[in-house]
Amino acid sequence: MPFARLATATTPTCHIGLGLAAVGRPGYINLGRDRDLGEDRSVEALRTRTHELLDAAYAQGVRYFDAARSYGRSEEFLADWLKARPGVDDIVVGSKWGYTYTAGWRTDAEAHEIKDHGLATYLRQRAETAELLGDRLDLYQIHSVTPGSPALTDKELHAELAEAAARGLTVGFSTSGPAQADAIRAALAVTVGSEPLFRTVQATYNVLDTSAGPALAEAHEAGLTVIVKEGMANGRLAGPHAPAAVRALADGAGLGADAVALAYVLRRPWAGVVLSGAATTAQLASNLHAAVVDLDDERTARLDALAEAPEAYWARRGRLPWH
Repeated sequence: MPFARLATATTPTCHIGLGLAAVGRPGYINLGRDRDLGEDRSVEALRTRTHELLDAAYAQGVRYFDAARSYGRSEEFLADWLKARPGVDDIVVGSKWGYTYTAGWRTDAEAHEIKDHGLATYLRQRAETAELLGDRLDLYQIHSVTPGSPALTDKELHAELAEAAARGLTVGFSTSGPAQADAIRAALAVTVGSEPLFRTVQATYNVLDTSAGPALAEAHEAGLTVIVKEGMANGRLAGPHAPAAVRALADGAGLGADAVALAYVLRRPWAGVVLSGAATTAQLASNLHAAVVDLDDERTARLDALAEAPEAYWARRGRLPWH
């Protein structure tokens, strides 16, 4: 399935992808991980959990799977799953480079990942990803671009990325931080030989942080496929952590708060793929109900009112502990 087809897919769950940040490593900042994962965070336990999630997602129509070099062993787990299922050839596989995982499979590490958007890191991590995923990789994204990232101005890096694109790899970027909109607009201006370099953008957008919305609409209008991450705000929009307005709408629909939160994102006309960050198959099933949530203008307006200033949102995100 060529990557661009995901943005126009007609099956509802094709617009929901599965991100592996929460299960590719023992520690992450999602709320509720102690309950979700339990005490066994061994490599084999998380490998088994990842494969169960991938099986369940594929069976329910999900066709985009998202990993990263810094998500512990996420690429390895995904590669193992693909090798065991050679007939699965209708999916899109994305990964990201730019962060190096440094936690050593611990939840209490001083630093879990180190960021570097330099050319040397790209070449090293591209080789590492290729060794695991080979020609199954469809999309390679720069991980968490900010307005000051050297990845936006490094012409040598741009040339390497353009060469990879010429060989058939889709090149994209993800963003993070309170200035996501500025980073997106700067990336849209990056060209190689008068041609835009990037074909996809992955950004945080949810009920609590809608600040990237206008820039994502511009990216969509420019022809990029938009992938939305952190649609549940790292668990702040799920279960008991969700604001009362989200829980009330969920109760009225007979669904989970997570489904309402993801439905809010799916309602954006520019949202091509919205990622589930489920850590359990039950969470995944609940997330997938987002495709059938009916959010009219009045209900959407009630959710619009929950948006925070991006600086406040990202400051709180930065204080979330690694569990």
